[in-house]
Parts: sequence; structure tokens; C-alpha cells
Amino acid sequence: MKFSVIIDALPYLLGAAVTTIWVSLLGVLLGQVIGVVVCVARQSGGRAADMAGGVYVSFFRGVPLLIQLLLIYYMLPLIGIDVPPLVASIAALGLASGAYVSEIYRGALNAVPHGQSEAALALGFAGRSIWARILLPQAFRISVPALVNELILLLKASSLISVVGVAELTRTSQTISASNYRPLEIYLAAGLIYLAINGALALFGTLVERRLQQA
Repeated sequence: MKFSVIIDALPYLLGAAVTTIWVSLLGVLLGQVIGVVVCVARQSGGRAADMAGGVYVSFFRGVPLLIQLLLIYYMLPLIGIDVPPLVASIAALGLASGAYVSEIYRGALNAVPHGQSEAALALGFAGRSIWARILLPQAFRISVPALVNELILLLKASSLISVVGVAELTRTSQTISASNYRPLEIYLAAGLIYLAINGALALFGTLVERRLQQA
């Protein structure tokens, strides 16, 4: 074990970790948008919307993320859409996350008393206002622990985007270890960086949850 190898590689690994973080965050944000839309559609959009949402959720929860990524990366050019590896990676992460987020919100909505919607309708609230001002805020508060866990899982899964050439933390670790023939030190350093990032995310989630409980 040579710690000098880790010290020399650390600037490159930290730079790659930044890429890992913002790609994961963009994927999560896209997943939040998709998840909310799918959840609302399945809850209030009728039988056809519920079935379409169910097919989407089943596919993206049932097919491994690596296969989804490769399908998006290689299939889009066949229909005339040539996307960079980074865009394909964010799209794959977002679509996969959206399927899980929609189920998280759907479960949280089931925990919101149904009488609140009925009371809002009796007070003259429109359907959109009920969702925006009553149901979704409460569902978000209930879902915070599960959403933070989803973010952590997605950040770890982002290592798969290395297969399409995105220079995130795992890909950079592979490149460095192939050049200096010191894989143990490099992958140990990468693992510790992943651990630090996920620990910070878990702490952030705990603080947010406590703040929402006090509000």
C-alpha cells in the first residue's frame, strides 16, 4: 500500500467526483419531474393513464439500469437522434429514478387522509390546487427519507455510466489504475470518496427531515 499513489491521484479523483455528483443530481431532478407527473397521472388521469404509467414503472424497475443506458445510447441514433454520452447518461438515470420516485410518492399519497381532498373540494379548491397546495407537499414531507435513499442509490448506480465513456469517478479510477498499475490504492480512494459523498447526503436528508418535522 503506497499512500503517495493516492495523494497523486486525489486531484483527478475529486474532479471526477464532481462530475459524478452533478450528473446524479441532474438525473434525480429529471426523475423528480417524471415521478410526480407519472404519479399524478396514475392517481387522477383515468384508466388509460394508470395503465401507461404502470407499464413505464414496470419496465424501468424491471430492466437493469445498465441495459436501459445502453438502449438509450445505441437506439436513439437509429431514429436520427444523436446524443452525447453525458446526455444519454442523465436521461437513463432520470428515467430509472422517475419510476421509483413515482412509486414513492404514490405510497406517500396513500398515507395522506382521503378526507383532506374531500374537504378541499367542499371549500371550492380546484383539482390542480388540491394537488399543488395540499397533497404533494404532504407527500413530499412523508417521502423525504425514501427520496434521500433513492438519491444515494442513484449516485452509486451512476458508476454504470462509465461504460459509455463518461469520465466520472469509476471511469477515472479505471483509467488511473490502468496507467500506474496500482488498482488497490486507486479503487480504495474511490470507494472512500463515494462513502464520504453518500454520508454527506444521508446527513443532509436527516437534517431536512428534522426541519420538516419542526415546521
